[in-house]
Amino acid sequence: MAQIALITGATSGIGKATAELLAQHGFNLIITGRRAERLDQLAAQLRQQHGIEVLCQSFDIRQRQAVERAVEQLPAQWRSIDVLVNNAGLAVGLEHLHEGQIDDWERMVDTNIKGVLYITRSVAPLMVAQGHGHIVNIGSIAGTQVYENGNVYCATKHAMHALSQGMRQDMLRHNIRVSEVRPGLLETEFSLVRFKGDADRAKRTYDGLTPLYAHDIAEAILFIVTRPSHVCINDMELTPTAQATSGLTFRQPR
Repeated sequence: MAQIALITGATSGIGKATAELLAQHGFNLIITGRRAERLDQLAAQLRQQHGIEVLCQSFDIRQRQAVERAVEQLPAQWRSIDVLVNNAGLAVGLEHLHEGQIDDWERMVDTNIKGVLYITRSVAPLMVAQGHGHIVNIGSIAGTQVYENGNVYCATKHAMHALSQGMRQDMLRHNIRVSEVRPGLLETEFSLVRFKGDADRAKRTYDGLTPLYAHDIAEAILFIVTRPSHVCINDMELTPTAQATSGLTFRQPR
């Protein structure tokens, strides 16, 4: 019987790449995100290419009631969720703390921390009831390494790192594995969102080096969730070859 994976933030980037790779390996998918049209397009593509079943759930991860309602209303055949990929997250703004925008801070806190809590609190009891499951949290190297102007974003990813460790302990007796994947410099919509649509500034983030790409992280997630049941990969950090820490990269001169 095919496993079921629920992936948040599946309309682009890591979430979309993960959906495509898990589908290729026979997982049935619940894909979530705010952009319903993109979800529908992805679902049609995955059904056609891989012959799997896909359920689309369009909601904003920041809205607690919407998250709870989506999980509560899952049809019976979709409630045996084997894998939860907590991917939805973002960075907004890149200023010193005293110049930061409070609306940006709240958006990051609401998405990166509270959204993860909302969906996990709704899905984890289903895993407990069935006696198994695997939660994969997409963190960041910013969850252990702070960089200038990263302040609140780094704080939210530090929270993700702590939550992952806490989940691992809390879920231990229920046979539920918890893993965290912490990418470094990654080229997706991440920088475009951070710089609020400024494509030129976003592109400069990757000048002079080859960053990670979404499929790199998807491959790591696939490896994690396909380990034998007695193996749990607790924490995986990936960076581009040209990046040693969150603040140290080697860039080829133009």
